Amino acid sequence: MEKFIVSARKYRPQNFASVVGQQHITTTLKNAIHNNTLAHAFLFCGPRGVGKTTCARILAKTINCENLQEDGEACNECNSCRSFNEGSSLNIHELDAASNNSVEDIRELVTQIRFAPQEGKYKIYIIDEVHMLSSSAFNAFLKTLEEPPSYAKFILATTEKHKILPTILSRCQIFDFKRITNNDTVEHLQAIADKEHISADKAALQLIANKSEGCMRDSLSLLDKIVSFTNAHLTYENTLEHLNLLDEDYYFKLIDAIQNQDMAEALLLFDQINRKGFEGDTVLNGFAECIRNLMVSKDAKAAQLLDVLEGMQGKYVETAKKVSLSYLVSALNVLAEAEAGFRLARNKRLHVELCLIKLCYLQQALELAAGGDGSVIKKKELMAQ
Repeated sequence: MEKFIVSARKYRPQNFASVVGQQHITTTLKNAIHNNTLAHAFLFCGPRGVGKTTCARILAKTINCENLQEDGEACNECNSCRSFNEGSSLNIHELDAASNNSVEDIRELVTQIRFAPQEGKYKIYIIDEVHMLSSSAFNAFLKTLEEPPSYAKFILATTEKHKILPTILSRCQIFDFKRITNNDTVEHLQAIADKEHISADKAALQLIANKSEGCMRDSLSLLDKIVSFTNAHLTYENTLEHLNLLDEDYYFKLIDAIQNQDMAEALLLFDQINRKGFEGDTVLNGFAECIRNLMVSKDAKAAQLLDVLEGMQGKYVETAKKVSLSYLVSALNVLAEAEAGFRLARNKRLHVELCLIKLCYLQQALELAAGGDGSVIKKKELMAQ
């Protein structure tokens, strides 16, 4: 039986060209290699799962390649590249600062740096989660980081740049990784699905991309789980079920009921949602996001900012035409207050139902608060009445 390898490892990029969503960084690194203007220390920072450690390993392999390609990529055929790919390279050292964060660990690293490489041009030290180093460990590393031997290169990676000492930051060339866009994630997932002969609807892949929030590693893990759950046949419906997401159609039905001041229908819809196992805070948060999307959709030009499933933009634009902007702003405030108070509420179901009741009669309250000509009644006039 063939040994299973998770997609995040199996399809981990092996060269700069295959890195997803970080072209601004890979292009800079390739140009630096081509022009021989590499810094001695790099700091890769950004959210988790966006390719920091992957780029660090690719950079380490590329700068030691004996037969560098014209496009700045490693050849993957020379002794150095082969030893790296097999995990037997003596010139590349990885340190996990989360579990090796003491002064002794750094002193041992500094001692290793004194010895020149047996073969190849550089010794590369990749320190992951570098923000976990203690202050004394950082200080022990300062002098070496500032004036390393000519054959030493340092690549530091972190998800929390603000925790790193300014003295360390000033000695590194900093690269900020960005979250991977949903479009890039969907394209990458579709390419993997094609290679693995997985049947996947585009809407299902978009749901996975939305759920992963710009983290490619999370999206690949989700893909593996859903493939097992659906027997390699991903549809919008079974992906919704597995990810425990609420279909956006429920929110549009809620908006229709609220606009018609149909309190009974709104409460019945919430009962259906509740029976499906969704918590009240999930409903409040999702409904608030839906209202936000409607506000954006009031201007058709801004509809492209919507991060929703393909084909849903038109539905948001059409629905937004039926709802006033003042109502959307007020509804968003009501939902924000309800979401903030949800944790402290004893009867959480009643808390959500009260929010829906307020939303049902919110339009009426807005009309009462306005004069006959549409102007807002002054406070004095309200008090006089």
